Amino acid sequence: MIARRLLRALTTLLGTTLIIFILFRVVPADPAVSIAGPKADPETLAAIRKDLGLDDPLPVQYGRYLAGLVRGDLGRSYMTGQRVADVIAVRVPATALLAGVSLTLGFLAGLVVGIATAARRGSTIDVAVLLGTLVGLSLPTFWLGNLLIYEFSYRLKLLPLGGYGTVRHLVLPAATLAIVEFFFYARFVHTNVGGMLNSDYIRTARAKGSPPARVYFVHALRNALIPIVTLLGLDIAALMSGVVLTETVFNWPGLGRLAVQAVFDLDLPLVAGTVLFSAVLVLAANLVVDLVYVVIDPRVRHG
Repeated sequence: MIARRLLRALTTLLGTTLIIFILFRVVPADPAVSIAGPKADPETLAAIRKDLGLDDPLPVQYGRYLAGLVRGDLGRSYMTGQRVADVIAVRVPATALLAGVSLTLGFLAGLVVGIATAARRGSTIDVAVLLGTLVGLSLPTFWLGNLLIYEFSYRLKLLPLGGYGTVRHLVLPAATLAIVEFFFYARFVHTNVGGMLNSDYIRTARAKGSPPARVYFVHALRNALIPIVTLLGLDIAALMSGVVLTETVFNWPGLGRLAVQAVFDLDLPLVAGTVLFSAVLVLAANLVVDLVYVVIDPRVRHG
């Protein structure tokens, strides 16, 4: 099973590299102009294109691109000349810190609230929480981030406007993402756990005198874990790929802000590197989720 999943992941990754290569060759942007500037003379532009190998046939360029990827070489940034892999590696810790804190807070809070409301389906608090999550999911992330900046940085002057380096810099961007994650997981967990509470094994557990906490957090939650774990795995990959809006609003030096800057600079190797890194994260998350399925549900192993 692992071998099949790895083969599928490698095939998908190869297709992703082909799509990236084709898209960046049809983009109406000249890398030579990005490097030398719009006022460069034709001889200089031609020399740069030759040096980059852009005059070679497309199959040759693609083969050279794949050979570099096999060696771990994602190319060099047009703007700085640095290796793309090094630039991405520098930004990963900031994104990992933001993603880890926000997802942990949002997921745990959403898990507890989702199970608590599922246990009281139809009650006033259940309806109130569901309506609240619906409103919360409708809030744009950039609007929520700017609202927190206005309240806690501009008006109350309790926290920095943005930046990176201390715990105080982390509070607002992490809170922005955690609030969104909380609303999402509270509703998702409520739906999945609530659907399990009318099952025969839940009625049997209650008839045998199992405590409510065990019924909800062990019997119901474990059988609802597969869709939750699936979503959690993809969410981790998405957050680790860089949260573009949040990182831009808070001037957070992560992968999302790096990708935006690369797009505005028409730095195609850097854009391709961030996209490919995101694809690898998604494929790795899918592989890990498939393995976790076997642990949480033995029926998957037998199937």
